[in-house]
Amino acid sequence: MKLTDVVMRSFRVAKMYRDQNTDRINSVDFASNGETLVSSSDDDSIVIYDCLEGKPKRTLFSKKYGVDLIRYTHAANTVVYSSNKIDDTIRYLSLHDNKYIRYFHGHTKKVVSLSMSPVDDTFLSGSLDKTIRLWDLRSPNCQGLMHLQGRPVCSFDPEGLIFGAGINSEMIKLYDLRSFDKGPFTTFRLQPDRDCVWTGLKFSADGKMVLLSTNGAVIRLIDAFNGSPLQTFMGHLNSEGLVLEASFSPDSQFVIAGSQDGKVHVWNAENGSKTAVLDSKHGGPTQCVQFNPKYMMLATTSHDMGFWLPSIEE
Repeated sequence: MKLTDVVMRSFRVAKMYRDQNTDRINSVDFASNGETLVSSSDDDSIVIYDCLEGKPKRTLFSKKYGVDLIRYTHAANTVVYSSNKIDDTIRYLSLHDNKYIRYFHGHTKKVVSLSMSPVDDTFLSGSLDKTIRLWDLRSPNCQGLMHLQGRPVCSFDPEGLIFGAGINSEMIKLYDLRSFDKGPFTTFRLQPDRDCVWTGLKFSADGKMVLLSTNGAVIRLIDAFNGSPLQTFMGHLNSEGLVLEASFSPDSQFVIAGSQDGKVHVWNAENGSKTAVLDSKHGGPTQCVQFNPKYMMLATTSHDMGFWLPSIEE
């Protein structure tokens, strides 16, 4: 089945899990094979879902440190995540036996961005301490440190050769992973957003576009090669400064994002038009929104987790 406007409009909540969490789900991540999904929540829990059977498999807890920005690594059954209590250390956890493999110390303020390399064991973290750090899962020592002029959001490109850093909600710097210590090879200056800050940066799977989500009612799409603004997506509600995730569809055709009123908005990435506004049945704001990378399925969250499937057969 190919993703078309008709298919996107047909997505419906197939399963809603309301009893797994007692507080907001703050992040989700699909395994690269699309078979499992992991979520982290403000209730200090990590829930692993089986996407093929459509059910929760296990729940683990990180009571002491809290858990946020959870990301699968390439090793089966392991994740990295940031803390939202006590300290700003990043933790590397084996889900198999619920044991920590390594700690990554260095940030002195809350980590607000975490990105795993798509090709190897390196990952990036951005913090309110105005730094981006580069790490390797195999070593507790920071592999690289960039001091910035403001709050960062960061992500690897799909090839894992470059990474993008959005800084102070006004510029994007692109770094070559092999020579990042020489500084960025290009900088795009954008019209600064006066009334919101950038909360997420993602590359499209074809590497041609960069998606900037904000804590306001606007999402920006940027050309990854020349930095020119391609689209500005609006119409979703966000008056409370929420971190609402925006994501690409796996084919880079569509952009999806949550809304304060629990709706899910879908836009056409190429022409910027609104493809659909879907009803999520969430009891609160739709904060995490992600496509399964391999299967025709969508996950959205509030305090609850929704699995979506298209309701038409092509």
